Parts: sequence; structure tokens; C-alpha cells
Amino acid sequence: MDSEVDTYLSNATSWKTELTELRRIVLSCNLSEEFKWRIPVYCHQNANVVSICALKDSCVLSFFKGALLKDAQNILSKPGENTRSARVIRFSNVGEIIDIEPVLIEYIKEAVAVEESGLKFDFKKEAEVDLPAEVQAVFDDNSELKQAFDGLTPGRQRAYAL
Repeated sequence: MDSEVDTYLSNATSWKTELTELRRIVLSCNLSEEFKWRIPVYCHQNANVVSICALKDSCVLSFFKGALLKDAQNILSKPGENTRSARVIRFSNVGEIIDIEPVLIEYIKEAVAVEESGLKFDFKKEAEVDLPAEVQAVFDDNSELKQAFDGLTPGRQRAYAL
């Protein structure tokens, strides 16, 4: 267990009980615990698998490659409209966590299996950018700007398009 995670949990002003319960469940799956990006992150062989964090209206168990999970219980959701690979399970009370603990363990084990298999999310497939008509019109009139745009990474192009 990571002492920075202990501090994170002791300083939590909301969702402390829920986060502590999620931590217990995740650690029971033999993942290593680290503190990254100001949240608890759980890894398998140095690969990020899941994280937990408190939000304003809920706390979440977040799967880094959640889009690759089967989601047999249909409980995963995108954390944001433009999220590509991550998926979360939201909780508003500790009872919800306890009620589905076996399912959470199953999902965590599946996420570990995804890591072990080397399966990767196809960001290139998701990276194709639909440019707004206004942007395309500017590119049609300014080939230098279009060339500069094409030189950006796919992620940066997507961010500008959004």
C-alpha cells in the first residue's frame, strides 16, 4: 500500500468510505498501488489497470482500457463525451459497491487479462477527424495551414477539431 494513497483517503472530504471500500477490493486482486495524477492508480506489471477517485456527485472505479472489456453487466460508462478507451463505474453510496463486489472483482480480473494479453485500444481507428465545415473551408483556401494541421499528432488534430 502506498502512503500517499493513505493521505489521499484521510484527506478526502467526501466519498471516504466508498473509496476505502474500492481500495480494499482492488488490492484484493493483487494489483500494486501507486499515487499518480493526484489519484490512487492500481497496476499490473507496471501497466495501469484501474484507478479510484472522488468526484463531486459520485466516486468512480475507472478502467484505463475499459472499452476493451466485455461489460457483461452493462455497468461501464464513458467518463466524458470524447473519451475513447477509459470506462468508469460510478457509485453514490458504499452499499452499491458492496452489492456488486463479485462483479467488480470479475471486471478487474478481466482488465488484468487484457493487460497480460497485450491487447491495445486502436486509437488510429478512433483518431479519424471529422472537420467542421468552417475549418475545411479555411483549409481549402489556405494550403499552408492545412499542411501545418496535417503535421500535428492525431490526438492534437482531434482536440482542435473538437
